[in-house]
Amino acid sequence: MISREVLDKVLMKVEKPARYIGNEQNIIEKDLDNVKVRFAFAFPDVYEVGMSHLGLHILYNLLNEEEEIYCERVFAPWVDMEEQMKKNNIPLYALESKDPLKEFDFIGFTLQYEMSYTNVLNMLHLADIPLLAKERGEDDPIIIAGGPCSYNPEPLADFVDVFVIGEGEELTLEILNVYKQMKEEGKNKADFLKEITKLQGVYVPAFYEVKYNEDGTIKSMEPKDDSYPRKIKKRIIKDLNETYFPEKVIVPYIETVHDRVMLEIFRGCTRGCRFCQAGMIYRPVRERKVENLVDLARKLIRATGHEEISLSSLSTSDYSQLEELVIKLLDEFEDKKIGLSLPSLRLDSFSLDIVERIQKVRKTGLTFAPEAGTQRLRDVINKGITEEDLISSVTDAFGLGWSTVKLYFMLGLPTETEEDILGIKELAYKVKNIFFKIPKNERKGNLKITVSTSCFVPKPFTPFQWYPQDSIDTFREKINILKDNIKDRKITYNHHDPELSFLEAVFARGDRRLSKALLRAWEKGCKFDGWSDMFKYDRWMEAFEETEINPDFYALRERSYYEILPWDFIDVGVSKQYLMRENEKAMNGELTPDCRQGCTGCGINKAFTGGVC
Repeated sequence: MISREVLDKVLMKVEKPARYIGNEQNIIEKDLDNVKVRFAFAFPDVYEVGMSHLGLHILYNLLNEEEEIYCERVFAPWVDMEEQMKKNNIPLYALESKDPLKEFDFIGFTLQYEMSYTNVLNMLHLADIPLLAKERGEDDPIIIAGGPCSYNPEPLADFVDVFVIGEGEELTLEILNVYKQMKEEGKNKADFLKEITKLQGVYVPAFYEVKYNEDGTIKSMEPKDDSYPRKIKKRIIKDLNETYFPEKVIVPYIETVHDRVMLEIFRGCTRGCRFCQAGMIYRPVRERKVENLVDLARKLIRATGHEEISLSSLSTSDYSQLEELVIKLLDEFEDKKIGLSLPSLRLDSFSLDIVERIQKVRKTGLTFAPEAGTQRLRDVINKGITEEDLISSVTDAFGLGWSTVKLYFMLGLPTETEEDILGIKELAYKVKNIFFKIPKNERKGNLKITVSTSCFVPKPFTPFQWYPQDSIDTFREKINILKDNIKDRKITYNHHDPELSFLEAVFARGDRRLSKALLRAWEKGCKFDGWSDMFKYDRWMEAFEETEINPDFYALRERSYYEILPWDFIDVGVSKQYLMRENEKAMNGELTPDCRQGCTGCGINKAFTGGVC
């Protein structure tokens, strides 16, 4: 254990000491004499972000249900704390026991976004654990990683021992149980890593060799031994009603990003938006039953004292029993002033009757994501909604008293033209005009419209995975078109940083050669890259140059259907042929209907059982 006395002194000198003290309500503490496997759940960002992640709470409580496994938490220390830790020789430690991470059997990172990768390296460094997998010895912890970014794990291949591909609840427990057994048998780390390759969803990058063509594309990726699988098939939970969900969660001392009870109502999505990775990799759709969710909400509110319940999923309004669930939750919690939030609502299934009742407890702004400014481009991306959907929903909302609207779009989508970009402005102005058509004496509130654009990042396992990203200069030109044309004091325009999106595209579609650039960037001081005030684009460019890696090769290059992609060895259930068909349909502006209206042949029902597909 680190010195409590030294830690107490250090905490007096940092901005938010509550990030580093632990001891919150509902934490789990165990007698180490009875523990055989120690697991540190590592979130590579600050405490407030990590504690808002539902997966942390699920895995933390699930693993701690096992008597001989102890799961603790660790987050990336902010720069002020890092400075103090270095000055006082405090290694990175877990919040529950205050033991250094180096004493653990596993450090388990969740990879939620690519721009957290330098934080992974920084946390290992602060824990005094060798960064490169090949340099870690028998006594060092095993570094394991999962989460959405592990669907292309290759840029982290040099640093991570084991990747969990897919949903981690069952698989993580299986891995730890194999470890416990082999540890008791006196087997070494190499034996353990070989053994777990037999588990579906486990990928050990050191067991694979990648060869390259002269043009830099991948020639082959082969297992070094015939006993290792050539394809890694993702893991899914077949029945969400039968799987674990915590009945209590840790309550932080400080405000977090999402300070509320999160209820996961279903996984997967059948909509088929062609830019959306989550909509492809999380198939098939699996729902929890209403009665289970209401019971969980009751227990979680009692255990936490939170004043808001958030329904979590990719597209909340697609939950088949949403109305029944919302009415039951409101009936139970409305009088207790427990609010209900429904993020990720879609325009075409937006029910104002439900939302109006929800807003009686806590009124919030409205958020819509048309994604593209014209119907032509919305059809290219298979968004499946029309301008009439937006107009109708906004008209009703203004009539019911709303006056704050956020509109989200993407720039750089395939086939985008200047007309599509100006369509964003025109849509925002139409929304404004709807408000002012209401007679003045009937209007409520002061109209405020926020238009936000992000920069499109082509992601693996989407129909647009072969498509080049726009260059930074092109993104700047497109942003300037909107800046020059949106001239209305009722409309605020925000945009994402193109440099950051460029880096995201490099690592989203990169291969294992990027490990060198990642290491070099971290050595040059890059960390917290997802925080705009911490992002050092120039140092990243220097890192690429010094490691002789061209980032444009990964982000800006169109790829052919015949090229071996770095993530082709992963089987997500959705076939490559389906993604190709969808890409071709996109170029012709053809829509693909929701899977619930009839099978669209993505392949998930052949590869996996469970769910509605």
